[in-house]
Amino acid sequence: MIVEHLELTNFRNYAGVDIRFTPGTTALLGANGQGKTNLAEALTFLATLDSFRGVPIDTLIRNGEETAVLRAEVRHADGREVLIEAELNRNGRNRVQVNKQRLVRTRDLLGVMRTTVFSPDDLVLVKGGPAERRRFLDDALVAVSVRNDALRRDVDRIVRQRNAFLKQIGWKPNPAALSADEALTLDVWDDKLADAGGQLGDARAHLVAQLQPMVTRAYEDLATKATPIDLVYEPEWRRIGLAHALVAARAEDLRRSLTTAGPHRDDLDLAINGLPARTQASQGEQRTLALALRLATHRLITDRVGSPPVLVLDDVLSELDPDRATALLAHMPAGQVIITSASGLPTAAHPDRILRIAHGTVSNE
Repeated sequence: MIVEHLELTNFRNYAGVDIRFTPGTTALLGANGQGKTNLAEALTFLATLDSFRGVPIDTLIRNGEETAVLRAEVRHADGREVLIEAELNRNGRNRVQVNKQRLVRTRDLLGVMRTTVFSPDDLVLVKGGPAERRRFLDDALVAVSVRNDALRRDVDRIVRQRNAFLKQIGWKPNPAALSADEALTLDVWDDKLADAGGQLGDARAHLVAQLQPMVTRAYEDLATKATPIDLVYEPEWRRIGLAHALVAARAEDLRRSLTTAGPHRDDLDLAINGLPARTQASQGEQRTLALALRLATHRLITDRVGSPPVLVLDDVLSELDPDRATALLAHMPAGQVIITSASGLPTAAHPDRILRIAHGTVSNE
């Protein structure tokens, strides 16, 4: 999968820009604040309709403008050419088209274009809370198979509706205080969550089992030495079954008006040399592990779908020591790569094309 052409109008700091990318490696160089990451964000947004920076869509529209337009021409490994267009509006609905056909659902875009993003914020995968690692797992599941998006959304919807029902019936000291109708309704929500949540848990567990050896290998490549890495996904509810876990947690749920058992509260435990990476690893080790997680996911997606996603390295090389930056470049997977950097490139980098970014303009070097 190759992005051949990107055109932006009133996106972030770009009044208008038109870029042709090489199938190999393109380096986007320039001082901080000039718009390098904005280009990376535009590419990844067209793949997911979401900003990897985690910001609202209206912040993507250039100051003083009401509408932004993004277009990308993508060529698949089988030769198919796809045009993706997105119109973002401050007021009114956003519009997305694929080959001039309007998309009704976001999930219909998933898989049309795939990207893997490495950014300095990836450190949160190791240092952050459980929600960051749950999102990492579920994003990977969707990238591997689009149908997992429906499963993820179903679990989120069921948890929200179960929580709303718990709040509706109000605080209860224990399950015996429920009326017959309340108990029956809660049983229905438990059955729905046990079914969908159990499927999501199984999918996550299978994904982690596949990623484990790939993350270990990627970490060794980056650190240039063998290092024991452990990824552990073993929520308590999976040992006894979610249906039993929900029954056991019902009293607590009624007291808190909240669903306390299920995949929405899971964590992925990460360890380096047998020690918790979140609290015991150095920042260099944590960053290397975060990169290894991204690299392993990229390789898994490539193996499963038969074509590598577009790899975007957003100012990552400057965060690494010279040895690990060189190791990352030496073990880059095949496919199209976009690198942004404010500090130049290591000598080991040999991009096929260099573009200079300054004040929202792009020029060839």
